[in-house]
Amino acid sequence: MVINKTRNGDELTVAVEGRLDTTTAPELDDMLKAELGDVKKLLFDFAKLDYISSAGLRVLLLSQKTMNKQGSMVIKNVNEEINEIFEVTGFTDILTIE
Repeated sequence: MVINKTRNGDELTVAVEGRLDTTTAPELDDMLKAELGDVKKLLFDFAKLDYISSAGLRVLLLSQKTMNKQGSMVIKNVNEEINEIFEVTGFTDILTIE
């Protein structure tokens, strides 16, 4: 997994490439915990994300809970397979996916 983050004032864009699973989710979680302090808008770019497991979904859920208190969170460029995972798990009702 590769994480590319771009900060623009109080907006953070996180592009994730590869697999977000049990092995890689803690890395993303740690990075988000360190970065989200003063972020008002969190944007995930999943254009190059190939797979997400329950561990990855957990990181997204925790990020959404944080951002509900301090701003907004959007997920962009989701492929069909990952969108299907979001639909099956009910995450389409929780997350803002564009």
